[in-house]
Parts: sequence; C-alpha cells; structure tokens
Amino acid sequence: MGLGGTWDRAPHTPHDIDHAEAAITAALDAGITDFDHADIYRHGKSEAVFGEVLARWPGLRERITLQTKCGIRLPEDGRPGIYDLRAPSILESVRASLTRLRTDHVDTLLLH
Repeated sequence: MGLGGTWDRAPHTPHDIDHAEAAITAALDAGITDFDHADIYRHGKSEAVFGEVLARWPGLRERITLQTKCGIRLPEDGRPGIYDLRAPSILESVRASLTRLRTDHVDTLLLH
C-alpha cells in the first residue's frame, strides 16, 4: 500500500520503482514471500511499481504469492466512494490489476 508514490493521480516515477524494489528486496531477505495489493492503493500505482520490479527480476513471480483486492471505487468528480461488487466491475478491476502487476494471475483475490 505504501509503494507507488503519492495518493494522487500523478504518474509514478523511476524513484518510486527503485523504492519498491528496495522494499521488495528487504521483504525477501526477511523471508517474506506473500505480497498484498489492492487496485485502489495509490490509485493503482502500488501495483504498477510492483509490476515494474517483477519485469526487472525474471523468475521472481514464481517465488512469491500475490494477493490483490477489488470492490472499492474511490471518490471522484464529486461522486462519493462506493463499494462496487458487480461482476463486470470485478472483472474490469482484475484485468487492470493483472496488467499493472505484469502477470497472468494472482494467487488470491479478495473483495473489499
């Protein structure tokens, strides 16, 4: 949740990717192999920088477990935040998470 830069819609930066890589390296060094995400963390940037690190490290995906969550729509354009657990919304969220994470699957999907 803390990866990916700011909580606004500004794009992530190379520094954000390097920061994510350092955090992932520290986690792996400590024996942590389960990584939790959500499509809303930093407006998707948390998943995106994690995906950039996966692209840098061939074989890493096979060594870890990825979990992500969906179902919350953040407030936007004067609309309040809502829970959206309709099937089309879940499918859209999962497709977007897979793209950002640069993987073809997650090991666990949770609904917020």
